[in-house]
Amino acid sequence: MSIMLSVTAQHAVRALSVLAGLPDGVLLLGRELAGRAGIPANYLSKILCVLGSAGLIDATRGSGGGYRLQKPAGEIRLIDIIDLFEHNRATTHCFLDGSRLCSQAERCTAHRAWHELDCAMNEFLRTTTLADMAKDPMNDRDFAHE
Repeated sequence: MSIMLSVTAQHAVRALSVLAGLPDGVLLLGRELAGRAGIPANYLSKILCVLGSAGLIDATRGSGGGYRLQKPAGEIRLIDIIDLFEHNRATTHCFLDGSRLCSQAERCTAHRAWHELDCAMNEFLRTTTLADMAKDPMNDRDFAHE
């Protein structure tokens, strides 16, 4: 697995992190969510469709409508989101040659370190929730100007 996430998975986590930061009962319009998360609105609509089908968000149409989390942010783990968009996560590609699989039988010189990094990343995704992301003070910073 490449430890880098697809743009779509990154956008999904960002959008849900914005929703996780909303007060209870507050809905956010799609265009406002797109602006706050820095995601093109048409791209976000496709992501929201997947997230809705997975039961992670509610969508309400009409006046006063918008999006919100379907369950508490503390119950949504990053792995629940990432697995919706990263279909080949279980496949570990070689760090030194991404075109081949890296395994115990065919190890590259970076295999052990890459395997440890992969395990750490998976543990992070399994144990980190949207609530953890929403309370991270680094999320309040504007990284566009760094």
